[in-house]
Amino acid sequence: MSEIHKFLFEGLPVRGVLVRLTDAWTEVLRRRAANLEHGAYPEPLQNLLGEMTAAAVLMQSSIKFDGALVLQIFGDGPVKLAVVEVQPDFGLRATATLNGVLADDASLSQMVNVGNTGRCAITLDPQNRQPGQQPYQGVVPLFGDAHEKLEKLSDVLQHYMLQSEQLDTLLVLAADEHVAAGLLIQRLPMQGAGNLAGSSVATEDEIGVNQHYQRIALLASSLKREELLTLDVDTILRRLFWQEDLRRFEPLQGVKGPRFSCTCSRQRVSQMLLSLGVQEAHSILQERGEIEVSCDFCGLQQCFDAVDVAQIFHHPGQKAPASSAVQ
Repeated sequence: MSEIHKFLFEGLPVRGVLVRLTDAWTEVLRRRAANLEHGAYPEPLQNLLGEMTAAAVLMQSSIKFDGALVLQIFGDGPVKLAVVEVQPDFGLRATATLNGVLADDASLSQMVNVGNTGRCAITLDPQNRQPGQQPYQGVVPLFGDAHEKLEKLSDVLQHYMLQSEQLDTLLVLAADEHVAAGLLIQRLPMQGAGNLAGSSVATEDEIGVNQHYQRIALLASSLKREELLTLDVDTILRRLFWQEDLRRFEPLQGVKGPRFSCTCSRQRVSQMLLSLGVQEAHSILQERGEIEVSCDFCGLQQCFDAVDVAQIFHHPGQKAPASSAVQ
């Protein structure tokens, strides 16, 4: 079962989150493999998208925000776009667009940052957006301070967190065809008990120099990929932090934890066709006889015939016409 574990280091301005995605992640892969047009992801892209999914859940679980968190990577390589969306209730979905062939050992830069123009974007989209309100988006390049190509997603996201939140952050990420997992260790601007109490009393700026964070981050960085993928949470935390005083919180799993969930619907597709315009919709109908739209995230196919399209444009405020959907 997919799960999120949050914990604090008592008396220290350091917190942690450990995520293990099992059924939620394998459902993403199952739906992609069932797509007859594209087929399963090649292993390097599968692992990158898994790391992105674990990272997006880690970040969503670490913020107080009523809305979707969207993590995207895009660039000039064969992987044009990889995107993960995590809702505030931890419903998640993920997809990627591949044009070309990947080597079995393709690196991050070879997949998405060939010319060093790739970008990583994190968008926070409020659930109840007010009129005129725009989502918040932060964008960072896929290179370091010396313009060197970054080959680890964790390095890209750590750079983002330092720039956007001014907080030291360590990420350890790993994924395969069974598990997508991640560990986040973050320095907080307030001391231990104040973190829980919501105190607004901040310590002095200690970016890069807080000794407690540096010690704990060093311990966390010793976690190997194989350990993150194969060991249970209790074993990982005990091995890494057996000398530390941890305060652990109730795990988020089951209906409260991460799970595959797609927000696509026939009504949303109808709205998309409405925005497309009646002339374009009729043009597609004349060419193909029907309009078929497939969701890249869940694989669900929605079909609209001439009667369906007529109802959309003549009665735009009504519920979308019912029709059979194929997954």
